Amino acid sequence: MEKPQGNYRYRILAMLFFATTINYMDRSIMGVLGPTLMEKFNWTNADYGYINMAFKAAYALGMLTMGGIIDRYGTRLGYTLSIAIWSVFGVLHAAVQPAFALVGFIGARFGLGIGEAGNFPAAVKTVAEWFPKKDRAFATGIFNAGSNVGAVLAPAIIPLVVAPNGDNWQFAFLVTASFSAIWVAVWLKIYKRPEEHPKVSKEELDYILHDCKPSETDAKKETEKLSWSRVLPLRQTWAFAIGKITDAVWFFFMFWSGIFFKQQFGLDSIKELGGALVVIYIVADFGSIGGGYLSKIFINKGWTLNSARKISLLICALCIAPVSLAALTSNVWIAVSLIALASGGHQAWSANLFTLVSDVMPKKAIASVVGIGGMVGAISGMVVDFALGQGLDATGNSFYFWMFLVAGMLYLVILLIIHLMLPKLQPLNENLELAK
Repeated sequence: MEKPQGNYRYRILAMLFFATTINYMDRSIMGVLGPTLMEKFNWTNADYGYINMAFKAAYALGMLTMGGIIDRYGTRLGYTLSIAIWSVFGVLHAAVQPAFALVGFIGARFGLGIGEAGNFPAAVKTVAEWFPKKDRAFATGIFNAGSNVGAVLAPAIIPLVVAPNGDNWQFAFLVTASFSAIWVAVWLKIYKRPEEHPKVSKEELDYILHDCKPSETDAKKETEKLSWSRVLPLRQTWAFAIGKITDAVWFFFMFWSGIFFKQQFGLDSIKELGGALVVIYIVADFGSIGGGYLSKIFINKGWTLNSARKISLLICALCIAPVSLAALTSNVWIAVSLIALASGGHQAWSANLFTLVSDVMPKKAIASVVGIGGMVGAISGMVVDFALGQGLDATGNSFYFWMFLVAGMLYLVILLIIHLMLPKLQPLNENLELAK
């Protein structure tokens, strides 16, 4: 089907991009300031691990609760609630007093995790509402690129507001509050489902819905409450959830790369660390967009959805594998390059993995399934935080070797499991049965 006149769907996609950018600016601040705060408050590696575990524990819980809320009440209200919660707790980081720094940061990170958990269930569901299947991986790659833009902006902006010795660190946590307020105001003003939106032309609506069955466009059915007991037993749910175990690698890159560069290569200043992290996240940005576009190219060439998604995932996994060598090099920029390539591969992987959900699940189940997968990913990240915190304190930097080895090999193993569970990406209907 030819592209229609009208492109309002891309305005909605832009909003998803900006929300994800703000989301990752908030969560990335800790990764940039981590080495500085560890010195300022005399935290051990284990202490830093506990702080990150608090975020991921809340993220896991939030993925379940926020996913269900978004499926029940829709993306307009669900997204607003999510960003409001994470903004409040982002600001509360700045109120933590030195005497209670560890407990205070654990509490603030926990609240941040609850709110931030709503971003991806809401965004993936919105893409499913506004884009046909062949465009969803590309659209997901676009909004997911916001994660890297946010992660780039954090190390770029923090040196402008935080002194080299860590003074004024509180200002870093106040930067995004105004962005969040503006986003919420615009979102509430412009967002409606495409079937109800006055600025969506008939031609554009037909394009958006052309591969949907009539039942999938029924607003009442799409907001019907879906119990987890119906979604949890499905192999489609667990294929995605197993795929999200790879989030542990992304969390490792995000929250521990700065610590790794300082401990392994002696990068001490916020400016030096920021430069390395900016390179990593710029490459990750290209990976996010390119990964989503890759499967679109394959589909346009006539490949089946199954082949396009899985070959794209395989290419991503092969790009990540060389990061196994990152702890073996003595050159910091070789390590940066390997982590950057792996980060780009992960974001490309993520764009295609998220799209698998909308490929096989009805719209009313998408946010809940994404939430369940996100919970599994967050728990996997907690395991890594605990292992790294304990392992580094016990054995020193040599423990990084094992983490990078697992990170490099994990994606190929996970892809094999996904293929065995879903040899064909057969969609489920509104009754969660294989569509005929």
